Amino acid sequence: MAKHILVIDDEPDIRDVVCLSLEEFGHWHTTGAGSGQEGLQLASHHPWDAIVLDVSMPDLDGVSVVATLQANPITRHIPVILLTARVLPSDQARFAQLGVAGVIAKPFDPLQVWQQVAAIIGWDTSG
Repeated sequence: MAKHILVIDDEPDIRDVVCLSLEEFGHWHTTGAGSGQEGLQLASHHPWDAIVLDVSMPDLDGVSVVATLQANPITRHIPVILLTARVLPSDQARFAQLGVAGVIAKPFDPLQVWQQVAAIIGWDTSG
């Protein structure tokens, strides 16, 4: 069964590149959301296998989205991978405390991001 991944990022180009990589190379289904609010609405209405979430968004940042997802019994089990340019040790420590599955640093390699997602979640990509 193909995985279903929700990609939440307010930058359309980044969202499109992540979705394209996950679909073309991982052979997974993706849905994009352009804001934290839209992402939260979609998250509770579909059985997602994972969420790739931008940290810095204008309406509702990724940290707030994670907190809301974890407070909801419907969404708390969904693994969340943060997508961020914030890679300082203090940022990494803060993200580790959130209980997310992992972090992918921006800029990322579009040809490799699907493998990073699979590695963080523990999905077999051998075929």
